[in-house]
Amino acid sequence: MAQVKFTPNLKRFFPDLCECAIEADTVAEVVGAVDERWRGLGDYIIDEQGALRKHVNIFVGDELLRDKLTLSDRVSADSKIFIVQALSGG
Repeated sequence: MAQVKFTPNLKRFFPDLCECAIEADTVAEVVGAVDERWRGLGDYIIDEQGALRKHVNIFVGDELLRDKLTLSDRVSADSKIFIVQALSGG
């Protein structure tokens, strides 16, 4: 199963958020699975049309997500996925 890690700042909204193993074929399926586990997390990751939000990046291994519109990038059982919510401010 793919290993999914999250940026620590998401714990302020989801205190029990932790690294997890997800069985999925695409990044979209990963996002769906983590949203089932932590209701509402998907809304922080994708917008109303299902595209990646501008303030979020997803890495599959060392590669930045290519398909930001439908999240169709492939995931394998040994993938390491990192979901990063950008921080802004001054």
